[in-house]
Amino acid sequence: MSAKIIDGKSIAAEVRADVARKTAQLKEQGIVPCLAVILAGDNPASVSYVAGKRKALAEAGMADRSVILPGTVSEAELLGIIDELNNDRSVHGILVQLPLPPHISAQKVTDAILPEKDVDGFHPVNAGRLVSGEKGFLPCTPNGITVLLKKTGIETAGKHVVIVGRSSIVGKPLALLLLRKEFNATVTVCHTGTENLASYTKSADILVVASGHPGTVTASMIKEGACVIDVGVNRIPDPSKKSGFRLAGDVDFEGACEVAGCITPVPGGVGPMTIAMLMHNTLESALSCAGRN
Repeated sequence: MSAKIIDGKSIAAEVRADVARKTAQLKEQGIVPCLAVILAGDNPASVSYVAGKRKALAEAGMADRSVILPGTVSEAELLGIIDELNNDRSVHGILVQLPLPPHISAQKVTDAILPEKDVDGFHPVNAGRLVSGEKGFLPCTPNGITVLLKKTGIETAGKHVVIVGRSSIVGKPLALLLLRKEFNATVTVCHTGTENLASYTKSADILVVASGHPGTVTASMIKEGACVIDVGVNRIPDPSKKSGFRLAGDVDFEGACEVAGCITPVPGGVGPMTIAMLMHNTLESALSCAGRN
């Protein structure tokens, strides 16, 4: 394998160590950064993600006000809990783990969180700030990808970035971020309606794949020496594993390594950065609160 492996774990550890240091300084001023993670139901992936976030909170020295609810919780009850957390000045960030049970509107729940506590960066106000270039919370995964690129020394100015996937969580916000003058990239966004996907991916200096399907991009679809960022996390049944599954990205990793200049692995690439940036956003909210007091 010739591609350089981008170690998201070590870069995320750097970010988290910086957050922990600044959290300790803020606590000396009497302010304890606090995040409330709300989990409704027992989706195995969601339970795992929430456990990871709570562990990161403990390591950063932040307060954990997580709320674990049954899948039968009503929409009204959930909105009531969010309202309480909105009004609690000791809580700096609120995150609702998606997906929610089918009887609850994810949009309604997202809209209910105060923009200044929306550390996920999903509220329409923060989304609008991203579009207009104003200061606001950036979605954790796209922001984490830009930090990965910066810290790995990947040049974005004047480069062609192709993003496969147009979700509001990754594809769209990442495109908007990379179009900012600080990155100055030329961005193409591909999706399920794109014809001849390979003709686009093959032209990418930086290829970001967030399609949600394993094996979407194969070696023949990658430009020689390109930087490949694999956002996908897919659970593939594997009886040889204790868990009964293995994790795989949206890119054929083994094949891509023979062509790409550098690539993120799954796991250990983009995933750790997402949680690191969540801790960063929670700290930023607490710092903002300190400035208002």
